[in-house]
Amino acid sequence: MRHFLTIATFALGLTGFAASGFAATQYPLTINNCGQKITFEKAPAKIVSIGQGMTEILLSLGLADKIAGTAVWVGPVLPQYAEANSKIPRLADNDPSFESVVGKEPDLVAAEFEWHVGPQGAVGKREQFSALGINTYIAPTDCVAKVNTDGGDGVRKELFTMDLVYQEIDELAQIFDVKDRGDALIADLKTREANAVASIAGARSKDLPIVFWFSSKEVNGDAYIAGKNSAPAYILKTLGARNVVTTEEEWPLVGWETIAQANPAVIVIATMDRRRYAADDPKVKLDFLEKDPVTSELDAVKNKHFVMMDAQSMNPTIRTIDGIEILAKGIKSFGMAQ
Repeated sequence: MRHFLTIATFALGLTGFAASGFAATQYPLTINNCGQKITFEKAPAKIVSIGQGMTEILLSLGLADKIAGTAVWVGPVLPQYAEANSKIPRLADNDPSFESVVGKEPDLVAAEFEWHVGPQGAVGKREQFSALGINTYIAPTDCVAKVNTDGGDGVRKELFTMDLVYQEIDELAQIFDVKDRGDALIADLKTREANAVASIAGARSKDLPIVFWFSSKEVNGDAYIAGKNSAPAYILKTLGARNVVTTEEEWPLVGWETIAQANPAVIVIATMDRRRYAADDPKVKLDFLEKDPVTSELDAVKNKHFVMMDAQSMNPTIRTIDGIEILAKGIKSFGMAQ
């Protein structure tokens, strides 16, 4: 299902772009980023990346040699970057300490989620890094039309689209003076997105109720379910299906009694290596769904209409396109396509 360029092929393509007349970044470069203006006098020499999605974009831009450390992982890196990623220090699987990040002496700290580097500062506030002469960058996917002041996963006011991922790629490419690589990557992803949409022409399922289950703090407790403007909501809109959740919260905690009232026809289950919460393990999710007296009566459970999806495809990342392909394949296999 995944049609990523191999790292070797992509690298060969990058060398060709270098001599093709792409404009170099003009420094100082100033970017408006999540409510702050950040200025770069030159391309950063060292970056710490907090968030798997952020790291995979940097790797896709051929910047592995610039990454001094990474953190916050939910699963394996994209396979074509496994070798390059294995050489990069992992500061933590989950939240790194402020000391471990600054200990790498980066010029730039880039975060996938604002609650790691922002007003709440689970890792550190932007001002803390700035005081040490370290620039910070936060993914536009987590702050454009999104409010992250409640300490949770935030509230998204507008439907996510892949344009925010393309903006992130373009801005990082400018920062590191690799605009040729950024343009090539965006073009490739847009082609994949268009192909993914075309591939589901026969899988559009008008008003089919679907729920995306990321995880739960307690297996028998409320579940983290994708909100109405999240990346999964974008996948559902593309397919013409219906999200059973209508709140603007990114990943609201929802009780199974509430979900049962909507009676989803399909349940999309996040798969991940992370074991932070009780229901991170997809096998635990399936066991609960089939044995719990409430969930076992859902149409999706009775018919075993489960779609297993990598957790990163449920986050607003370059893998969201995979999510379209994976869910479309599942709907087709269940005979639910129009």
